[in-house]
Amino acid sequence: MKWGFRKKAPIDGTSTSTPSLAEQLSYLRNPRPFKNPNYTKNANRRARNLKNVLSQERERERTERERRRQEKLEGTSMDVDGDDSEEDLPSYTSIEAPPSVLPQKHYCDITGLEAPYTDPATGLRYHDKSVYDVVKSLSASAAKEYLSARGVNSIVK
Repeated sequence: MKWGFRKKAPIDGTSTSTPSLAEQLSYLRNPRPFKNPNYTKNANRRARNLKNVLSQERERERTERERRRQEKLEGTSMDVDGDDSEEDLPSYTSIEAPPSVLPQKHYCDITGLEAPYTDPATGLRYHDKSVYDVVKSLSASAAKEYLSARGVNSIVK
């Protein structure tokens, strides 16, 4: 075989050329032991979207609470250590949760990064020294606009 020239395949359809490198390295013809040969797809299983799954979960929790409430009214249920607070526990599907015990995070009015500092003159929160220089160069009306964007209506000194 010369540079760039290939032998032509015989006209009778039989191939005398060796397989290409891609065919030699191909895994298509190798057995696949990781696949189960007896696997059949379940035709009755249907895909459900998140909205359906969450609504079914809420409905299941609601019926379980109703069943527990009925048992409690009829007196057939047994309280374990007087634990009545199970209904009040927050879950992933309920939005009723106790307030956080962590302090609220403050963000820089200029950059949006966490702001450990507050300018006493304007009340603007800032991230670091470079942002403080920007805060000092702001006019009173610009500082007031930043404060109103945060939802604070205070008088700028």
